[in-house]
Amino acid sequence: MKKTLASVAITSAFLGSIAISSVHAAEIDVTITNATKNIYFTPLLVAAHSSDVYLFRTGESASPEVEAMAEGGDISGLASLASNAGAVVASDPASGILDPGVSATASMDTGDANRLSITAMLLPTNDGFVGLDSWEIPSTPGTYTFSLNSYDAGTEANDELAGSMPNPPFINFGSGGTGVETTVTNDKVHIHPGNLGDSDPNGGLSDINSATYRWLNPVAIVTVTVK
Repeated sequence: MKKTLASVAITSAFLGSIAISSVHAAEIDVTITNATKNIYFTPLLVAAHSSDVYLFRTGESASPEVEAMAEGGDISGLASLASNAGAVVASDPASGILDPGVSATASMDTGDANRLSITAMLLPTNDGFVGLDSWEIPSTPGTYTFSLNSYDAGTEANDELAGSMPNPPFINFGSGGTGVETTVTNDKVHIHPGNLGDSDPNGGLSDINSATYRWLNPVAIVTVTVK
């Protein structure tokens, strides 16, 4: 079924019981840079939360809210769950799509939160997303930089067909592909293998051009400034 990009929510992130940490409040700036050549990020979700709250877990089944984010770029469900669990949320700091090579910054007062999580769908993919899961926010002021991998939500086969992915005007799909995968081979959240693609715009396995949209991890650089 054809998917469309979902509207951006003004709230954020997910699951777990509320547990207030004893870590002191901190003001932080979180800068996310799209480090890919031609892959786009849908609206980002940035959440500061307690250790009992999380957006996703590697090796576990994706929640319906993670599925909606990873397959269609819809962060509204994750945003609501996170906010309801006491998380401090910054939704869509890029004000839309984050283009390759471009950065976006979220400024947050973390309150009692001591963990940081980030998600956004990758385009073009079936159910791929950039992710940070519960990184511990340092209590010492300073600047901290690290890279992020991409994850596969495990909710949809990576067929790489135009009819199975969001189709925004800035993505140039081919047609006539028969499908790289026909079934889900790993139904848990896992490291994404990257697009396979091919060089046949009117057939082959994939509707993704391998010369343009093939990629490897990592896909993002994050800089956190603790004030």
